[in-house]
Amino acid sequence: MDIRQINDEYSVSGQITVEDLDQIKALGFKSIVCHRPDHEAPDQPEFAAIAARANELGLDITHIPVGPMGVTADAVRGMVDALDEFPRPMLGYCRSGARSTNIYQQTLHIRG
Repeated sequence: MDIRQINDEYSVSGQITVEDLDQIKALGFKSIVCHRPDHEAPDQPEFAAIAARANELGLDITHIPVGPMGVTADAVRGMVDALDEFPRPMLGYCRSGARSTNIYQQTLHIRG
């Protein structure tokens, strides 16, 4: 797990596993957003498995997949909602962290 801090409220990572969630919680993250569609790769854990463990740990989590079409307006609106509603700091993840960074950057002009 390679977590890269964007700012005080948001960091990004490549794909996480269920086993990573205890460390994510210990690092002080309060919420997680997944930008990776399920079944993108055969060895990828499904969002539901990660969400179940995150919920057990008291972490808020949501799924805003960014697929082959790239970051859509609906995805950006979903990300703005997550940032407005979920406690921070928040961790966004996808395969490499690039989509999670891109979608966050697209919320900045909306959120001011």
